[in-house]
Amino acid sequence: MYRLSTSFPYLLNRVGVRMGELFARRIASFGVTLPMYRVMAALWESGDQRLSDLSTVTTTEISTLSRLIGEMKRKGLVTRSRLADNGRTVAINLTAKGKSLVEELMPIAIHFEEVAISNFSASDIARLKVVFQDIYDSLGTIEPEIAATKASAKSNAKSKRKITPSRPRPKPRTKDT
Repeated sequence: MYRLSTSFPYLLNRVGVRMGELFARRIASFGVTLPMYRVMAALWESGDQRLSDLSTVTTTEISTLSRLIGEMKRKGLVTRSRLADNGRTVAINLTAKGKSLVEELMPIAIHFEEVAISNFSASDIARLKVVFQDIYDSLGTIEPEIAATKASAKSNAKSKRKITPSRPRPKPRTKDT
């Protein structure tokens, strides 16, 4: 029988939410949020990222990420600039201030990871990371299923619409002469 409290997605999310909430509370005194940290860490690994690439890496919707990047730019943590080879593409990079801040926050992130995995062997941890990546990749096979379900629902909704006959409009009244 299915039980939420023992289901894999629930347990995985529970760990992620707990770790994220604790980390967010820990870094709040630095004036950044968890999503900001994720963006800075992603840019630290690889700069000159487009918004769509950052969205994928940080699992943040583009519209939300765009507002976040704007806020980070106002704080002096990131820059936006047009790429020389493609004037329509905006590259996002860390400023010196952003790089310094993320380098100050990384030891905290490492500490959180170390505490979380302290009961596991190095080989267990390596295997878990592979398993998590495999699970993530496997979930990609659900995308076509969702698209097909969405298309089917849209098609059913169109076919179920009732066409109501139009009522004749009353003729405008005219004054008798």
